[in-house]
Order: sequence, then structure tokens, then C-alpha cells
Amino acid sequence: MNIDYSQFLNMIPEVTLMALLVIVFIADFATSQRAVIPTPNGEANSSSRAWFNPLVCLLMAAHIVINIFPTTASVAFGGMYYTNPSVGVIKTILALGALIVLIQSREWIQRPDTQFKEGEFYILIASTLLGMNMMVSANHFLLFFLGLEMASIPMACLVGLDKYRHNSAESAAKFVLTAAFSSGIMLYGISFIYGAMGTMYFDDIAVKITATPLTIMGMVFFFSGLGFKISLVPFHFWTADTYQGAPTTITGYLSVVSKGAAAFALCSILIKVFGPMVEYWQYMLFIVVVLSITIANLFAIRQRDLKRFMAFSSISQAGYIVLAIVGNSAMSYTTLSFYVLVYVVANMAVFSVISSIEEHNNGTVDLESYNGLYKTNPKLAFLMTIALFSLGGIPPFAGMFSKFFVFMSAVKGASLSTTPGVLAYSVVFIALINTVISLYYYLLIVKAMYIKPNEKPLPWFKSASSTKLALAICTAGIILFGVFSMVYSWIDSASVASM
Repeated sequence: MNIDYSQFLNMIPEVTLMALLVIVFIADFATSQRAVIPTPNGEANSSSRAWFNPLVCLLMAAHIVINIFPTTASVAFGGMYYTNPSVGVIKTILALGALIVLIQSREWIQRPDTQFKEGEFYILIASTLLGMNMMVSANHFLLFFLGLEMASIPMACLVGLDKYRHNSAESAAKFVLTAAFSSGIMLYGISFIYGAMGTMYFDDIAVKITATPLTIMGMVFFFSGLGFKISLVPFHFWTADTYQGAPTTITGYLSVVSKGAAAFALCSILIKVFGPMVEYWQYMLFIVVVLSITIANLFAIRQRDLKRFMAFSSISQAGYIVLAIVGNSAMSYTTLSFYVLVYVVANMAVFSVISSIEEHNNGTVDLESYNGLYKTNPKLAFLMTIALFSLGGIPPFAGMFSKFFVFMSAVKGASLSTTPGVLAYSVVFIALINTVISLYYYLLIVKAMYIKPNEKPLPWFKSASSTKLALAICTAGIILFGVFSMVYSWIDSASVASM
């Protein structure tokens, strides 16, 4: 069988990621003997691979620069793989999230007890990103599933990377079991679709799919499997435990990049493949969105551990992301991508602060540790406040604009004279109420930092340069993405060109 290698020219993001993987692997293999190995008494030599993290960050930045301009629509491998400007934009956003994670992780990954795993960490991050790229570019259920597993299996390794901590191993076990269970459910649904349609190509299914008991069951099972990946209620039970036990840097990566890729894939498949069955999946989305936003908000209020707190926050934010799909239009792609972009910078800013404090607070991340933080570390408290305000949707930060666009997308074209229109407006109203509730629990952290007394607040410490850089990028995004309309216009023009 002859392979047309020119098809790889349509897969530039994946090709550049593979090049990054190979370079990182060779660099790690050639210099692994210089990595610091901790001694039994915890002592270690000074870092001998200080250049490694900057090298990987520069490679990831180069990958973003090469692929930042939206590509034209094209296919490869018999139509199983496709790309268009909208897909190119979401890949760039995911790569930006990965870059922030790489920058932020430097202080943690270069600790004596983790530095010998530095190469594996970078390779696993790039591997998950490659799987997510394949997932959002899939035009065939088989390639989609392969991309999903390419992202999920390295992610499980990342969750359990800190294997000397009991919680990390436990979290990885829960993640693996949940991922296997959700994959099984999804495959069950895909088999129903294949049995009914006789093909797994998205385009072929879309032109002849009709609502039959078999296709409806297939769609429900497929949605349920992906609902586990996005942590939508009622498929969210693994989220808090996994987020709490995973290394904080990985938790941040899991909450934004992984979730963003799965949400975009869900949006694409629902609109592109199950478009003729929109009246069925819209009702399903109405229920899931309301449950996700409301239940997650109520549970978040009760949390005292910041990582569990952010886990329930991410479930609530997933509800807002999925709300963008309800509109079933080009605007859905635009608002979803913009929401993910804003969510990446805001959430990663919060996790940068949590990670920095965790490193200087003996690994403790409970809410009480933040009492009186502004007295000793005012800059961190201020940046944390900005990020939380953006997550809560307080103007003038970007989070307010992203939520506004999501609400507009959900009711676009909806009429109050029809049942779906009434439901769309009702869900948006419930989401608005929940936005107020979320403000309350985000402000609990602000209250702890600025108002709650603490006789022994966390002592002043100097954050690592990499943490400062990650926070600077995130803060600039939180402020500028909402102010400069060119960002939204760039995403919107790509979505329109893709329809």
C-alpha cells in the first residue's frame, strides 16, 4: 500500500508537535545522567538541567507561532482527518494552555524529589496535546476514539506522576477506572450508531441519520461517555478526588486544556453529526447544564480544600461551556472557543497562585492558609482576586464578556413562542442566578485573604521567576481578552469561515 506523504502537509500542528516530542525525548535521553537523583536523606545536588524547561517552553511557543494563523479547510487519510480555521483556533488555544502549564511547572518539576521525572513530564504533556489535536480534527468515530485515548492514557500517568504521595496514586487509579468506564460507554454508543448507519464517517452519518430508537440510544451513550470526560453532572463523581490528589500543576492542566478539547469535540460532533436530531440533544443539554451549574455551585460552597473547591468550580464552568452548544450555530463555535480561551488564563492564574503557596506552605492548600494573605504577600492576593473575579464574571474582566457571549449564543434564534425557545431562555435565567451564587463562593477566598484575621499568616516569600511569568501572561489575558475585540473577531471569523 502506497502512502501519500503530502497529506501530512494538512497536519502541520500534529507534525510540529511530533517534532517537539522527538526533540524533547532526545534531549532527555542524552542528558538523563545529569538529572538530580534524590538521596535517601532527601539531599540533592544543584540543578544540572536548568536549560531543559526553557527549551521545552521555547519549542511550545514556536509550535504556537507556526500554527497561530487559521488554516484553510482540508482533509487527510481518506477524510478521517479534517481541519478548518475553527479547528486551528482551538488547537492554538489548547497549545497556549499547555505553554502556561509548562512555564508554571518549573518550580515544582525541578524540586529534588521530582526533577528526575522532568523528561517524562514534558513528553506526557506533549502526548496528551497531540491526542487532543487528533480528537478535535477527527472526522471519523474511530479516529476520534483513538485521539481521546491518546489524550487520556498519558493524562492518567500525569495524575499519578507524584507516586510517592498516596493521594496521587489513588487519584490516578480513580482516573483510570473512570476513563475506562466512560470509554466503554462511549464505544457502546458508537457501536449503536455504526449498526444503524453502516459507517463511522461523520459526513456520511450526518446526511442520512434520523431519530430512531437505535440512533437515539447511540447518541445518549456517546454523550454520557464524553460527559465523564468533561465532568458534567451526573458524570462528575471522580472529579473532586482526582483534582485533590493530582499534582497541582496537573490539576490545572486537567481542568482547562483537557476539558476544553473534550467540549469542542462534543460541540463539533453534536452539530455536525447529530444536527438532524437537534430537538433530542437540546433537551438533554438543558438538563445537564442546569444540573452541572447548580449542583457544582452548591457543593463548592462547602469546600475547605482549594483544589476540591476548584474541582467543583470547574464542573460549574463546564456547564457554562456546554451552554454555548445549545445555540446550534457558528456562534456556538465562537463562544465556546472564546470561553475556553478566557477560562484557560483565569483558571491557570488561580492554579499558579495555589501551586506557589503550596510550595511554600508544606504542601497545604486549605482555605485557612489564605487568611490574611494580603498582609504578607499582597501581589499574590491581588492577582488571585483578579482571576477569581474573572471566573465569577465580574466586569471589566474577560470572564464577564465570555459569559455574556455564551448567554447570547444559547438564546440566538430562540423564540418564546416555541417550547425549545422557552427552555433556552429559562436555562439562561437559571445560569444567571447561578452566576450570582458563584460570586459568593469566589468571594469567600477573597474574604479569607483580605478580611479574615490570622495571627500567623503565611510568611512573605519570593515566587519563582517562572511562576511570575505564568501569572503575567494569565493576568494580561484576563484584562486584555475582554477589552480588545480583535480576539473575539479573530475567533468569530474562523468559525464563520468553517461553516
